[in-house]
Amino acid sequence: MSSNRHIARSIVLQSLFELDSKEVDIKESDDILTQNASEFNTEAALFPFMKQLLDTVLAKKPEIDSIIEKAAPEWPIDKIAATDRNVLRLGLSELLYADKEQVPPKVAINEAIELAKEFGGESSGRFVNGVLGAVYKEMGEPGKNDAPVKKKKKEIAYEDMVVERLGGAFIYARHEGALYAAFVHDIFGHWTLSKGHIDEGMEYESGTVKKIKEEMGLDITIREKIGENEYIANDPELIKKRKHVVYFLAEAAFDDIVLPKDKGGLDDARWFKLADIIELNFYEDILKIITNAVNILANEKL
Repeated sequence: MSSNRHIARSIVLQSLFELDSKEVDIKESDDILTQNASEFNTEAALFPFMKQLLDTVLAKKPEIDSIIEKAAPEWPIDKIAATDRNVLRLGLSELLYADKEQVPPKVAINEAIELAKEFGGESSGRFVNGVLGAVYKEMGEPGKNDAPVKKKKKEIAYEDMVVERLGGAFIYARHEGALYAAFVHDIFGHWTLSKGHIDEGMEYESGTVKKIKEEMGLDITIREKIGENEYIANDPELIKKRKHVVYFLAEAAFDDIVLPKDKGGLDDARWFKLADIIELNFYEDILKIITNAVNILANEKL
């Protein structure tokens, strides 16, 4: 169940981030949680756990934020990175208010640290560890001498993992004598390339064209492959799988981008002048793909 709950906590974190960053009415929290749980095909049995956790964080938010400010006085709550702030709220909710038999303090802290490492910045894990550790000491370190909780994991060799195929694209357009590139923005603060699952039996190129149309509303013409990457993720059945993404350089008309309202995990999509994208926050593995695409376009202009 621990692996199930890690995914559940990730979904609650996403919901908290949306409520925080978009200043959505708390009355909509159930709808946001339901949408995010649906997006990840979460087991129905986990929904009560997620709802209770989200409701607790929202109900205790003033008290939790006050505790964060006391534990990290040099960091005003509104100056803490949004992801870190909401990981702390989630972690403190479990550390302070959860049934200790269901969620031992060590589990609450460790889960929050893992979420910070997974979704935050380079120093997020250390920051969350420091704040929660300080609160834990103030609590008298309950359960410190308890035997460590052993997590049951399905260990699968890398070569035996299921491989999911995805296609993505660096999309550019020519407009008023300048080159523009289209990116999507995720709820964790990064601009990235649009991508999607490629159905079995479909070619990467045609599948990518279809997914870009679905996600951004753009009709693209693929020119060439510009790179690929692979990462490991847990599917809804908690079995690790390899997600293999092939990226293409693709051209489109400078049309309006239409991001679906129910696209969980993404909150924006825009065109940027090619000269301005150096200022954007990209994931490191995506930056390599983008650099390759920009070099190709730059050489064509020479």
